[in-house]
Amino acid sequence: MAKRIFVVGAGTMGAGIAQLAAQKGFETRLFDVSADQRSKAQQGIHKSLMSLLEKGKIDAAEHEAIHGRLCAVDQLNAAESADLVIEAIVENLSVKHEVFRSLESIVSPTCILASNTSSLSIASISSALQQPGRFLGIHFFNPATLMPLVEIIPSVLTNDAVLNEARAMILALGKTVAVCKDTPGFIVNRVARPFYGEALRIYEEGLADFATIDFAMTSIGGFKMGPFELMDYIGNDVNYTVTETVFEAFYYDPRFKPSFTQKRLKEAGLYGRKTGRGFYDYSAEKAEPSKDAALLQQIFKRIIALLINEAYDAVLMQVASPQDVDLAMMKGVNYPKGLLAWSEELGPETVLNQLNSLQERYGEDRYRPNALLKDRVASGIPLV
Repeated sequence: MAKRIFVVGAGTMGAGIAQLAAQKGFETRLFDVSADQRSKAQQGIHKSLMSLLEKGKIDAAEHEAIHGRLCAVDQLNAAESADLVIEAIVENLSVKHEVFRSLESIVSPTCILASNTSSLSIASISSALQQPGRFLGIHFFNPATLMPLVEIIPSVLTNDAVLNEARAMILALGKTVAVCKDTPGFIVNRVARPFYGEALRIYEEGLADFATIDFAMTSIGGFKMGPFELMDYIGNDVNYTVTETVFEAFYYDPRFKPSFTQKRLKEAGLYGRKTGRGFYDYSAEKAEPSKDAALLQQIFKRIIALLINEAYDAVLMQVASPQDVDLAMMKGVNYPKGLLAWSEELGPETVLNQLNSLQERYGEDRYRPNALLKDRVASGIPLV
């Protein structure tokens, strides 16, 4: 199997992918036009590897070997010997087009070209190439060295042999692979939207504050972080932009409608942890959540019903198999259970009734029950 990986973009994600590749035995080159960014990436990788060494997870010889396999470069021409190029730069289609046009004139005819995009269509990026059949999406999750899931997204033009080779290389990186259709948000960023969107809707209705909504999802649902904690961790600039992109890409389907509350935070520069303030002020003591059991259950049932509905839709629209949908949510965003399996535990009839009740109350397509969920209730046959 091919063993040379070239990463374009030395930001947090690009540096993480490069470190992972070097750790797993791949000859790795990390490119960025910015000398400061390359230096910052090298310092971060060095610190990370030193931590592994100090904890005994790697020995001195392995530490030295990893550094020997990883090199930061300032010329895109260094990609000429690569077997796989992974782009991890700004989510701007015209910029990505420019980079891939340049890369295609440099790399060998057998080199696989891939984007780590989380929100742009794979087909739209590949349109800049003379050989779009060798292009696909390879979407890592942050931090790339730790998160086990990678979504692989072939476009309508991707060759089967390219998909198979890319999958083999990602498996060699020790990752869990979920293959999905080239649709907005792929699996995780599509299915996860209600975790944020419905939490925001509940807050905007005045039903509960941030802390109470978060507590409902962690205490009852077993999520490691509540939606507002997670949005602050991801960054409201990033999270809002993904929501807005998915909303537009789905032709303004109300299921994915963004929130003015989050938009205003983004506009004000209140991104969350990285700015010291977002939904929470990290210089102040956190408010105590309500412990009202009925309220907490109401919040949990409402959000989980929307999440499960979205998981059924991903299967209905053949974005991925039921197994890959559940796998992606557990491995990509640390959900405590797969949503389709969770549906079986709660009872699909219960989920359907919750959605019917919400749709009847609000009269919005946002809450329309998915046809496959209705079929599941009618047939009695689980998907997983």
